[in-house]
Amino acid sequence: MMSADSPRSIAVVLASGGMDSCVTTAIAARDYELALLHVGYGQRTEARELAAFRGIADHYRVPAERRLEVSIEHLARIGGSSLTDMRMDVLDASEDNTGIPNTYVPFRNANMLSIGVSWAEVLGADALFIGAVEEDSSGYPDCRKVFYDAFQSVIDTGTKHERALRIVTPLIELSKADIVRAGTELGAPLHLTWSCYKREDLACGVCESCMLRLRGFRVAGIEDPIGYVNA
Repeated sequence: MMSADSPRSIAVVLASGGMDSCVTTAIAARDYELALLHVGYGQRTEARELAAFRGIADHYRVPAERRLEVSIEHLARIGGSSLTDMRMDVLDASEDNTGIPNTYVPFRNANMLSIGVSWAEVLGADALFIGAVEEDSSGYPDCRKVFYDAFQSVIDTGTKHERALRIVTPLIELSKADIVRAGTELGAPLHLTWSCYKREDLACGVCESCMLRLRGFRVAGIEDPIGYVNA
């Protein structure tokens, strides 16, 4: 058992600046020294999400050497998602309810996890956290538990094995209301987070991400601390 004076292990946390990754950061902070990774991919609200990431990193006093901001804007050039292709409309939740929504960015999480694994190897981290949610999400195929189980096999097969690295998905089976409650109990800075797909000043309140977030706060009986145009 680790003594109180023993250094804590490092966990890399994929931190978008959104509510789910913020709560995931709060969970990881209980047992690990944090290394926060933000990956921009040419999305519409990239600047606002980056500002949220930096605010959360400041809140948890993550030192500069354990903050990494990188860009994979090739996903915007590849296209195929309304988050990265400005010629496509981000559909409101009421408009986009048939199958996988057009906000899905093809294989985005695999790209991000790969970067996280590389950095975790260099840092000697024991865990790679990501705030994926399967139970109450948009139905993205790369947010399913089976996807992360498969990616764990990729890590086990394709890394140096000097120390085991495990993917941790603490929110995978939670609802948005559960996530709101968990974040509140942990004192996560939810007021710093950004979830909107469309806007960077006030959240739109009508895109699918906003609607899921608002419903989570409503069901949890807790007031959302950010402002909305329509809520």
